[in-house]
This record gives sequence, structure tokens and C-alpha cells, in this order.
Amino acid sequence: MYPDVVGLRSFYAQPIGVVTRRLVGRAIRARSGNVRGLSLLGIGYATPYLGMFREECERALAFMPGAQGVTRWPSAAPTLAALVDETELPLRDGMIDRVIAVHLLEMTPEAREVLREVWRVLAPGGRLICVVPSRRGIWARTENNPFGHGRPFSRTQITDLLRQALFTPVGWDEALYMPPVPRNWFLRSAVAWERAGSTLALPFAGVHIVEATKQVYKPVPTKRRARLRVFEPVLAPQPMGG
Repeated sequence: MYPDVVGLRSFYAQPIGVVTRRLVGRAIRARSGNVRGLSLLGIGYATPYLGMFREECERALAFMPGAQGVTRWPSAAPTLAALVDETELPLRDGMIDRVIAVHLLEMTPEAREVLREVWRVLAPGGRLICVVPSRRGIWARTENNPFGHGRPFSRTQITDLLRQALFTPVGWDEALYMPPVPRNWFLRSAVAWERAGSTLALPFAGVHIVEATKQVYKPVPTKRRARLRVFEPVLAPQPMGG
């Protein structure tokens, strides 16, 4: 079940959310490479991580699932965010170069279908960066943060899921080695935790950051499901009494 967009926005406005955005954003930035002239889509609740690309890429969009809700983004410019059905994205085939998925795969009950839809809208050679909670991390076991909700993944599980959706994982990072303790004195040591965890390859990082490419050598048509049309009842005209 998706967390409410108000709760997500509130988390990222707190000191622990600011630190989370900095640490996870650093890994996303390293995996993204040069995005100048490319189209970029953030799906789930990716807006805390899209701002650093907006001035570089040709186009940036933020799609938020209907069960989560949508918030305005960016706040001081015409909105680039939309509320969508994450299994039927309102985009043409192959029109996006990069996708960043955050607070998405662990929340949706249709993760494979969502990834297949992402595959559809990605251009040949396009890349997907997924941020998912780690099963071995403390963050997945603590409910004071968004990564403590939904289904956490092991490295094998997220790899299998991506391959089922015709993606090839090509790079890995991990982040959030510090425990999710929202005290300022603890948050000030976050960089030291991150440096020690990555240097020693410690197993308790809070999230996996996975980079994957779209496989195009084995295309499979995407099956589009028919929408259930719901009609509002209309009162039939009645003769007026004499």
C-alpha cells in the first residue's frame, strides 16, 4: 500500500529527510551520468531527487501513482507532476531516456507490470535507476521513514524482478548505512556512517540503488489491459402529472 503523499512530503521536509535526500541523491547522481539533452521521468515519489537534473535535461516529468496522491512540482514554476495509473503511463513507446523510480516497487502489488510499462516508455538503450529498501537494513524495519513500508528486497529478488521485466542490471550502489534516528547530533555523523559502510561493504545499508538497461534483443509486445468503464446513472425522463 502506498504511503500518503502528505506523509512523504513531510518526511523529506524534516532533518532526517534532508539527510536521506542528500545521501541517496548522491548515489543516484553517480549512476545517472550525463543527462544533458535527455528526457527524464521520475515515478513513485521521486521529486526530492529530480531537482538536481532539471536544469540539465531536456525534459523532466514526475508521475505519482493514484493510490499515493500527487503534489505540485516544482513549487515555483509551471507544474511538471501528474497523477497516473502506474501500470498505464500516458506516454508514447520509447520516448523517455532515463527513469528514476523511488518509493514505487516496494509499494505496488503489481511491480512486474509497472516495470514492463516502464520498459515500454524507455527508448532503446534507455536506463532505469531503482531505489528500493533492503531486507537486511534497519530502515525497512522502522516505520518512522517511507522505506519502512511495503515490501523490502534482497539483491537477488530485485535482480529477478528486473530480469522478468526484460531489464538487465548493470550497476549497484547502497546507501543509508546510518540507523534512521532523527536526532540532530546523530544525523551529523551520517557522512561518516556512509563512508565506513561503503568502504567496508557492510551488509546493513538501508536501500539498494540499482541501475538497469532496457533489453531490446528480445522484444515482447506489451499487453494493454482494457479499462473498466464506469458510467454514472442517469434519471430517465418521466411524464409530468396532470
